[in-house]
Amino acid sequence: MSSTPIIPFSEPPYLAGLPSPYYKETHLKWQKACRAFIQEHLIEHALEWDTIETLPESVFEEFGKAGMLIPSLPAPLPVEWLKRLGIHELLGVLKVEDFDYIHTMIYCDEMARSGLAGPSGSLTTGISFGVPPILKFGNKQLQERFLPDLLTAKKRTCIAITEPGAGSDVANIATTATKTPDGKHYIINGTKKWITNGIWAELSSMAVRTGGPGPGGLSMVVVPLKGYKGVSMRRLKVGGQISAGTTFIELDDVKVPVENLIGEEGMGMKYIMTNFNHERLTIAIGATRQSRVALASAMEYVLKREAFGKPLIEQPVVRHRLAKCGAMLESQWAWVEQFVYQMTQLPKATADIELGGLTALAKAQAGIVLNECAQCAVLLFGGNGYTKTGQGELAERIYREVPGMRIPGGSEDVLLDLAVRQLVKNFKNKTKAMETPKGLSKL
Repeated sequence: MSSTPIIPFSEPPYLAGLPSPYYKETHLKWQKACRAFIQEHLIEHALEWDTIETLPESVFEEFGKAGMLIPSLPAPLPVEWLKRLGIHELLGVLKVEDFDYIHTMIYCDEMARSGLAGPSGSLTTGISFGVPPILKFGNKQLQERFLPDLLTAKKRTCIAITEPGAGSDVANIATTATKTPDGKHYIINGTKKWITNGIWAELSSMAVRTGGPGPGGLSMVVVPLKGYKGVSMRRLKVGGQISAGTTFIELDDVKVPVENLIGEEGMGMKYIMTNFNHERLTIAIGATRQSRVALASAMEYVLKREAFGKPLIEQPVVRHRLAKCGAMLESQWAWVEQFVYQMTQLPKATADIELGGLTALAKAQAGIVLNECAQCAVLLFGGNGYTKTGQGELAERIYREVPGMRIPGGSEDVLLDLAVRQLVKNFKNKTKAMETPKGLSKL
């Protein structure tokens, strides 16, 4: 519990001294260690680095050396691989085999404490979403070739799914991977767009079309990027999160060994959709912290800013705005906590079915909450909230980042629809399973 009063809405309840059923001693120790490391190596300079649009390469190296990119992977961690590589603990306080999704949530929350998604995203997006397909579906030779360098941050990677003509519509990916006549290589042609971290990545887990149209023709392949023949990349200027290195990739007769195939041909859609669950959950956690930073900064401002002879907090309309957003924020965080706890209790196969649609819904709702909280902050800061420097600089920056939460990982409208369709599908399957076959008696 904090020894001094904290600004309302600035911390989740468990860090504000209120009881919680979710956090064990291992989680609380991890939070303190995370806070100290991330504050020193990222948060102190996050706004400055985001302003110049790129983090120094040394920051990635510091995180990699400390093993502080590994917590961005889905829980449980790849314990056998990490121990082979000499990684037994994280920050000296947490054994890798004890890491669960609550530790993931704490890590993601602390990484977003600056209120900006770009600085943390520039470090973690590649390993968080690019490595899991290799871990989950790659065969032994593929893992042996790539995991040692990726898990120890000697090389950087990314996930390369979206294209100019296929964003959330993954089934319409057009980038082709055609086998050479001798069957030893794929020749890859096409483009990838909005690829976070791509500009720095030596490798990518890429969605390609190895078969006919539709989802059944998709596969995933490890494709070399930076400096590789036939690959050209350029950074894209996006509205927010610019320091995360959003990239446009062109692939012109890029030749890769067939051994770079992840899993089996034609299974790409399944691998991609499974991977989306972790991506959407971590986006939801980060967006909820961004909402908290925006709302708390507005609260701090209205407590001291005077207008019409009294502090803004004395104005009922101001309190009303804060109350509405505060209720949305704390409800969203309570849902995220509940959701993550469920992840620690359910078998992976069950969680994928039961929580898949809800993951999409949690991510979509997190973007909606962020939009409300960021807009509230900008309005309460007034002119300062519309200015790129000064007291409202952070609120203005967060508001610009809102679309970067509502679109990537599956755009909001697509996810809202997906969530309900998945819930209905589960309901119908369970109903069908309960039906008694004709001619059989329940007795």
